[in-house]
This record gives sequence, C-alpha cells and structure tokens, in this order.
Amino acid sequence: MAPKSDSAEAIVLNFINEQNRPLNSQNVADALQKFNLKKAAIQKALDNLADSGRISFKEYGKQKIYIARQDQFDIPNNEELNQMKEEKAKLQQQLEEEKKAIIEVEGEIRTLQSNLTLEQIYQRESKLRTEVDELENKLAKLRGGVTLVRPGDRKVVEEMFSEKLSLWRKRKRMFKDIWDVITENSPKDPKEFKEELGIEYDEDAGASLQSFSDLLQHGKKRPRGR
Repeated sequence: MAPKSDSAEAIVLNFINEQNRPLNSQNVADALQKFNLKKAAIQKALDNLADSGRISFKEYGKQKIYIARQDQFDIPNNEELNQMKEEKAKLQQQLEEEKKAIIEVEGEIRTLQSNLTLEQIYQRESKLRTEVDELENKLAKLRGGVTLVRPGDRKVVEEMFSEKLSLWRKRKRMFKDIWDVITENSPKDPKEFKEELGIEYDEDAGASLQSFSDLLQHGKKRPRGR
C-alpha cells in the first residue's frame, strides 16, 4: 500500500526518487527541514521504505546508505543515448548563438544610449552655427585690416614695456659694476662665490634682456593696421 502523499514516508520517498543518488539519513534530514520532520521520524520512514523494498540501501559499518530503486526508471539504450547527445549538442549550439545575440543587442543598446537625442543634436547644431558666425565675423574684420587694438592703448603698453626694459638694463649694469668691484680683489672664484651667496643671473632664471628688447623692436617695425 502506497503511503499517503503528506506522510513522512511519502515525503521521504519522493525526495529519494528525485535525487536518485546515494544519501544517508542526515542528508535527508537536512534537506527536509522545511517539512518540520524530526530526524527520528525520517530514520523510521527510511527503514520502513527499505524494509518494504520501495528504496534500496547498503550498509557500510554502522551507517546505511539509501538510494532510489533503479528498476523504476527507464534506462535509455545506446541509440537513445546517442540521440540525447546530439540534442544536447544542438541545444548547446543554440545557447551559444543566443549568448552572442544578447551580447550584440547589449552593444547596440550601449551605442544608442551614448548617442545624442534629436533634441540634443538640434541644440548642438545651433550652438555650433553661432560659434561659426562669430568666427567668420572676426575673420572678416581681420581680412579687412581692422585694427583690433586701439593705437592709444598700444602706445601706452609699448611705453610701459620700454620703461621696464630700461629699468632692467640699468639695474643689470649697476649690479655688474658692484660685482666687478667685489670680485676684482677677492681670492675666491667668482662662480663659487656667486653660488655661495645664492646669486642668480638672468640666464639662470631663463630670462634674456636682449630677447625682450628684440621683441619690442619687432613690434615697432610691424606695420600698423589701416
């Protein structure tokens, strides 16, 4: 007589058949905790099922190992196994193709998300057109010989620049005169003495009075705007 579907024996039998692998009582008890079955009840159900021949078991010392009866399952022959292998291979290939398709779709989604919307394109186009118009206006003024710096402003800057160069040249000459007097009768090497005092020449700081003077002369020689 088959056990009731909600009895401990029915639950244990169903689990053993579903697993279809060697199990001990502790394995079964751990897996069936959700049914609130105590280990003693599970052990009793296993023993009853084994004694009635509804499951198989083997003893290894003091431990019993339980497994579903194999004669209740349809065992495929070689032809069926080969067919199953072929179907598995086809399914595996379909799975790989689906994975590739998913990757391609995800790539397209990322590309679309990174693209501008139609509204953003219009805004971008409007901004670029404004920038182009401004640059074209500026270019037209340059081509027409329009002076971008007023002569008065230019003269003020040149005079200020020339004044600073004169002061630079004057102080450079004053330092040279003083330095020559100090080092003329000094037993120390002028280069070592300079390093000892922490003095730097213009060249040490990457500055050149001559280059700035040339810059001023070049600016004066450059033709003025019409």
